[in-house]
Amino acid sequence: MFEWLSHMENTKPLALVIFFVTFVGILLYVFSGRKRAERLESYKNIPFLDDEEGASDRAGKVADKDQDNG
Repeated sequence: MFEWLSHMENTKPLALVIFFVTFVGILLYVFSGRKRAERLESYKNIPFLDDEEGASDRAGKVADKDQDNG
């Protein structure tokens, strides 16, 4: 078997098959599974979920820090 792999003309098609199978496996993993798709869809809105309470807390911390500095 190792002698067969030592010839360059045999390793190129083998590498092509290995990479193609890996690529198809990744595609199946990414596009299958309803739970994963729903979870990834929910992640797209994370930057817009900044509520007023969190923003006011951060503003208060910045004001306190400014008062401490002078």
